[in-house]
Amino acid sequence: MSASDQAPRPMRVVHDGPRQAPPLLLIHGSGASGACWGPMVPMLARSHHVIRIDLPGCGQSPPGPSYDVPVQASAVAALLDDLGVPSTTVVGHSSGGYVATALAEQRPDLVASLALVSTGPRLDAFLPQPLLLRGLLTPPLGPLLWSIRTDTMIRRGIAATCARPVAVPDELVTDVRAISYRAMRSVLRHNTAYLAERGVPERLAGLDIPVLVIFGAADPRWEPSSAHQYDAVPNARVEVLAGVGHLPMLEAPEATSTLLLESAAA
Repeated sequence: MSASDQAPRPMRVVHDGPRQAPPLLLIHGSGASGACWGPMVPMLARSHHVIRIDLPGCGQSPPGPSYDVPVQASAVAALLDDLGVPSTTVVGHSSGGYVATALAEQRPDLVASLALVSTGPRLDAFLPQPLLLRGLLTPPLGPLLWSIRTDTMIRRGIAATCARPVAVPDELVTDVRAISYRAMRSVLRHNTAYLAERGVPERLAGLDIPVLVIFGAADPRWEPSSAHQYDAVPNARVEVLAGVGHLPMLEAPEATSTLLLESAAA
């Protein structure tokens, strides 16, 4: 059973599994929320205290003062300190992997191990985006389409990043609807700036932290072969899932959960 913290926080927090179990922090990507991990939670929560957050401006969290990646990482660090979590396995999906990486850069004491799911390593690995996403995110049409989004349109936008049919959780659709166009554009700008400054493999190379990289072999957002740029990172393990797109947590929740649990146990 899931439980949300009742005390006001800068980020919504949802707990699953026994609080005394090893912690597992899940960080969603741009334009999503902690609900994106829903299909994986039952398996993960059998053995872990699963902590899902909505980053500032996403899902049920209020807008943040800044969407700069290091600022978001600092907010996550403060949250973990507030929760009394001394060290945890940190999992980031897509741009959530940048927040996870920045957290490891700032507070390696909080990150026992790192897992990056569909996290593009460098800007040159970014692919031309599906037409629906480009329409929603690109001016001048973007703001209008964003304002008139229907549940069906949101589901189609999510499905456009997948390589196989998926069941999109209703909670995720509701959370995506709550994200403003302004917040989304700001998040994307700051993600780009973070990658432009330095690629993720270069950032991780200087950290003595075990890293698991999970990529879909049919990811339409990032060149799938770019996953192997992480091979240069010490203590990194790269796993590519056949027939999976950008959302392994929805497309292959059991296989993705198995990899995360194996990594956390190691």
